Amino acid sequence: MTSDYLLEVDDVRTEFATSRGLVRAVDGVSLTLRPGETLGIVGESGSGKSVLGRTIMGLITNGPSTTVSGTVRLAGQDVHAISASQRRKLWGPKVAMVFQDPMTSLNPVKKVGVHITEALRLHLGVGKAEARERAVDLLKKVGIPEPARRMNQYPHELSGGMRQRVVIAMALSCDPELLIADEPTTALDVTVQKQILDLLASLSTTLNMATILISHDLGAVEGRTDRVQVMYAGRVVETARTQTVFNAPSHPYAEALLASIPRLNDPPHTILRAIDGTPPDMANPPSGCRFAPRCVYAADNCRTDPPVLADLGTALEPHRVACHYPLPAPGVTPPDLDPAGLVKEKN
Repeated sequence: MTSDYLLEVDDVRTEFATSRGLVRAVDGVSLTLRPGETLGIVGESGSGKSVLGRTIMGLITNGPSTTVSGTVRLAGQDVHAISASQRRKLWGPKVAMVFQDPMTSLNPVKKVGVHITEALRLHLGVGKAEARERAVDLLKKVGIPEPARRMNQYPHELSGGMRQRVVIAMALSCDPELLIADEPTTALDVTVQKQILDLLASLSTTLNMATILISHDLGAVEGRTDRVQVMYAGRVVETARTQTVFNAPSHPYAEALLASIPRLNDPPHTILRAIDGTPPDMANPPSGCRFAPRCVYAADNCRTDPPVLADLGTALEPHRVACHYPLPAPGVTPPDLDPAGLVKEKN
């Protein structure tokens, strides 16, 4: 890790003590991010994406039932080594987060305008009139009609999509150096999704803002990120440049995720490919590769020996995969395919 990184995450683990046992929601994740760079994090629900984002933000810390280890260094500061008051000073100007559920992100008894102007006045020290003017402009930028009128409304008076846009405006209000966007377009229609993603991309360029885009929408990740990390059961199974992962995935899970996407050129009534099975119980994960029970390529050692991230790329084109048998390069027929192109499951 070098000093030109804005964010350095090293071997982070987030564990929760539950009645069923210890849940390792994030299990040894590392990543780096430079200013202006956008990293996509993808994976099924329960893979640890949101918990990782909250751990990086410093919202999840050590407590009676929570254990966080590893290092999260943001702009030279160890997020989990500083005091709670120092950590709060990072929120806004240094790092901000767009949460997945807008209803739990907004105070129901505060007007929309107050949500945004409070952060502006606290972190930037601007006056009341300037804060209001900037708040109206932010609401306009995120596509809210009649922004001046919306400033005086309460969250329950807005639709789910509008509430999500308010949350995005709040996160962007102090021009953060790092934005963690956890499913930022979940409640929005397709046209507004594009507006929001275009806005985030524009800000990333103009403000040199780093972005972590957590999403189930692989299409949004493909077109809006520089690099991708694929997570499964709390671990990173593949990380590389976005086009490398989307054009030539090396981990069977990444391949299966991409194969499940509907294609416009598919004939009508085409049956979508699904990943058989379910994600593992994180309180009792498999001893070997956590994807092995669902993997059509799994061999005996996959079920007993956990793979580690290994380099497949070069210094200029980093590509790391946690798999004993990475998929071959494009154009090479894997030995597990029969002449009809159907996958043969190993015993």
